[in-house]
Formats: sequence, structure tokens, C-alpha cells
Amino acid sequence: MDLDKLMSRHLTRYFDPTRTIPEATLEKLLTFLRSTPSSTNVQPNHFYVLSTPESKERLADNLGERFRDNGEKVMNASHTIILTTRADIPDAHLDAVFAKERADGRFADPAKQDLWESMTRDFINLRSYGYKDVNHWMEKQTYMAVGLTMMAAAELGVDATPLEGFDPTSVDKAFKIRETGHSTTVLLALGYPDPQKIYTNPISRFDADQLFTHL
Repeated sequence: MDLDKLMSRHLTRYFDPTRTIPEATLEKLLTFLRSTPSSTNVQPNHFYVLSTPESKERLADNLGERFRDNGEKVMNASHTIILTTRADIPDAHLDAVFAKERADGRFADPAKQDLWESMTRDFINLRSYGYKDVNHWMEKQTYMAVGLTMMAAAELGVDATPLEGFDPTSVDKAFKIRETGHSTTVLLALGYPDPQKIYTNPISRFDADQLFTHL
């Protein structure tokens, strides 16, 4: 990965509607997204991958009145992913996580798997009843997945722009997301920049001495 090139990139505001991500590239990116880590391996997400004009139009039409400008990004991007997060962690979901870990042989020693499951349940109970922030905690995992996927996309030559400008209630309703126990957290538009509208001005950030404290 060329970090110097990555640090000089602007987020794409204008996508080229004539270009589509090759299927092999998309599959590699989705495989990476599937592999992104989450705390305690809770895997709280479901991802809606929009590629057809009809699905992208449904999203663009349900972003909400104040966010209509983002509709152009959605429509012109090759693909847009709706990243959703569980509202809570029912026992059935946790049981499914543990069953998959056992099937995959995550821990060679069954005693270690038993200990892991006990520690995980204890930590999630702390989040649910102690900190009372279980949904917010899971959304942090979603944003970690977004950040990592953006870097993976850059490595594959694909531009990725996260979008928070949308009405989650409207998007959830349009795609029947809440019926699945999830809600929309963030959108990720994927594609290639419009060559006529690429930003070339410098990146602007605070100087290092304002951002880092070395101890």
C-alpha cells in the first residue's frame, strides 16, 4: 500500500456513472469486508450491496429531504453499501456466533472455547446492563469495518466515500431493515471519480505538534 498516495487523496464527491467495479474486484472487497474484526467477534452487521439502478434509486429517494444532494453520489457510484448494525444482541445471535466459531475450529482446545464464551457473555452483559451502551458499542464496530474497507478499496484502485447524510428511519423503512433486528448506521459509496471533477487542492490538516503528544 502506498501510504503517501493514500494521504493525499480527497474523498470522492462526484462519481463517474459510466464506470462499474469489475466483479472480481467487488468480490475481493466484499470478502475483505466480511473479514473485518469486531470486538468479541460479535459480528453485529448485515450489509446491503446496491448495484442495480432500481436499488440505488430506492436509496436515493429515501435519504430524506435535507440530504437529497447525496442522491447523486448514490446514483452515480458503481455500488453503494448500506451498513446496518444490530439493535441488540439476542441469545440466538450469540449462540450462532459461538456455533460458527466451533465449526470453524477457532479454538483447538474446547476448554478455551468454553472460557471464551463465558468471558464474552460476561462482557456483553456488562455492556447491556452496566454501561447500557450495547448498540453504541456495536456501532463502533461498524465504523471500524468502514474505515478498514475504505483502505482496502484504495488498495484495489476503488474510491470509497462514507455517507452519514441520510434519514435512518426512512432508509430502514424502504429496505425493511428493522424487521431484521438491525438499523442503518452508515452508507459507503464505491466507484471511480468523475475525471472532470477531481479535487486537486491540498489536503488541510492540523500540524503534527497540535495533534500528537509524545510521552
